[in-house]
Amino acid sequence: MPAQIVTTDDLLLFKQELLDELKTVINQSSNEPKKWLRSSEVRKMLAISPGTLQNLRINGTLPYSKVGGVIYYPYDGIMQVIEENLVNRIEL
Repeated sequence: MPAQIVTTDDLLLFKQELLDELKTVINQSSNEPKKWLRSSEVRKMLAISPGTLQNLRINGTLPYSKVGGVIYYPYDGIMQVIEENLVNRIEL
């Protein structure tokens, strides 16, 4: 079997193609939110403490699912709660 020689130009071409593919994948995934979020992601999204998140879960404000000790929150459910609690204020 004959040996193939890889040149610097081949490596540069491979690098560029790989970067282009990675950019495409990152752009596609960042455009749509994840369907299920973990507690840390929800806390960051809502800027709340772990205790506040637990209270929202316990009093039934936020829907969630628990799988193997890990709690997941549906993105759509969180957005629905935010929209339902929207307050329209008229400033005088």
